Amino acid sequence: MTEKTQIAFYGDDFTGSTDAMEALSSNGIETVLFTGIPDDARLKAFNNAAAVGLAGTSRSQTPEWMDRELPRIFAWLRSLRAPICHYKVCSTFDSSPAQGSIGRAIDIGLETFKQEAALLIVGVPQLGRYTMFGELFARFRGEVFRIDRHPVMSRHPSTPMHEADLRRHLAQQTRTSIGLVELPALLAGDGSMALRKALDEDHKIIMIDVADLLSLRCAGALIDANLGSAAPLIFGSSGVEYAYIETLRAGGNLAPAASSSPLLPQERIAVVSGSCSPTTEMQIRYASSHGFEPIEVDYAALATGAGSERAETAAFDTATAVLTSGRSPLLFTALGKPSIQPITDRRANDRVGRRLGALLNRLTAANGLKRVVVAGGDTSSHALSELHVGALTLRHPIAQSPGSPVCLGHRFDGSAPLELVLKGGQIGNEDFFVRIRDGRLD
Repeated sequence: MTEKTQIAFYGDDFTGSTDAMEALSSNGIETVLFTGIPDDARLKAFNNAAAVGLAGTSRSQTPEWMDRELPRIFAWLRSLRAPICHYKVCSTFDSSPAQGSIGRAIDIGLETFKQEAALLIVGVPQLGRYTMFGELFARFRGEVFRIDRHPVMSRHPSTPMHEADLRRHLAQQTRTSIGLVELPALLAGDGSMALRKALDEDHKIIMIDVADLLSLRCAGALIDANLGSAAPLIFGSSGVEYAYIETLRAGGNLAPAASSSPLLPQERIAVVSGSCSPTTEMQIRYASSHGFEPIEVDYAALATGAGSERAETAAFDTATAVLTSGRSPLLFTALGKPSIQPITDRRANDRVGRRLGALLNRLTAANGLKRVVVAGGDTSSHALSELHVGALTLRHPIAQSPGSPVCLGHRFDGSAPLELVLKGGQIGNEDFFVRIRDGRLD
């Protein structure tokens, strides 16, 4: 596999990892996304893949966790000997010195790869994310906001974004110096000169502005021309994958993507949600009037363990009755905001994600479900381990919401693959869950 691996990546959460997988697979680069570092046998099972990913949880972890876990993850990435090794972060860049520190990840990555400097790309026009003069902007319900004024990300319950200048934001997480290839220089064809200047000034992280398709193509060309001086390790959003795709397309080296077979409607599916996003709230309310049965699960019980078994049993029994009636259960812990003040224990949300995943696994096994949805980036990262899914491949992209495709979850116990959607909190229109059930992905 290592001889044909074009790009290898680690995603700091599971929804972000499927975003990168979708970008590659839907553009003709067959990709497998593992949920844990695979052994040789599991790698060999997907030896047709040209891109290899590893879905992780570092977005919700502490710097101490990163110090323990990321060196072996970066070492595994390096062992694949891919021309590009990508540490994939969320395109909203939400992080802090105490949780999901992108700066700490960069420090560890540069040390493990013995690399002097790394490129950073955050803008993804395909997802409505744009960087100009180092500042990040994001689209929300048809309008573009600076990230520190974004209605959702400025109020994120764990890592609110209060600074739009990503160099200033990142400087709180690392002492590594940060340079910038600004948008005007990139579009004027002076990107290589700006990059060289940043390297000469001894910047160890060089961010490249991306605000539209043209600047994305320029960024891809800049990566391709400078792999020797600032690669193979690159940091950033799925803008890295899209930039790489544009480089292949410009050189006539991008194979056509295989068409996905239609997604058949399902009479019933199951959804679990730990998302606090108002977008997910809107989707839950819409689904509740279109054939889904909302079931609130006691967040405090799952988070603390006190009364968890009773809460889970009640949720399982109610959801099973809903499925028996031919409707789809939608189990949630929050509608727009937690019903109680979030538990201060940093591991509480991890436990909630795992318990929701365990509930979903029980419902799937007991009711023969073929399609399920997990809503919430951190929730997805921890829920998937309870579904015993060892690898993901692309089943079908969703036109209205790039970044959260329908995946095939491969379980190495010999059972049939599971159709699975991992939905980020801000992803999708109000009818998202209904469309997933009905197979309407246009």
